Amino acid sequence: MQSIPEIILTIPLTHYVILSSALFCIGILGVLTRRNAIIVFMAIELMLNAVNLLLAAFSSYYSDPSGQIFVFFIMAVAAAEVAVGLAIIVMIYRNIQSIDIGILNKLKN
Repeated sequence: MQSIPEIILTIPLTHYVILSSALFCIGILGVLTRRNAIIVFMAIELMLNAVNLLLAAFSSYYSDPSGQIFVFFIMAVAAAEVAVGLAIIVMIYRNIQSIDIGILNKLKN
């Protein structure tokens, strides 16, 4: 039976790069095309997870645990970011009864 690092090494690194690039592009598309603030936050999280996947893959391929430790800290900061972001969205919804990004531009004036 193979250990987990040996199984990870059976998949070529280019597959991880292609998957991570596809996830990142889907996230960029979500940020640029959607007008709902919650979906935009989800797209940003998808882009962050694409980068985390690539960091973990490179870390496994080069047998360097620092990349995986970095991923752990990124996930911790992302969890705090989501909590603060959702709190801001809830407060905006309470004030203007919408989370449409186009309406939020009117708050500048």
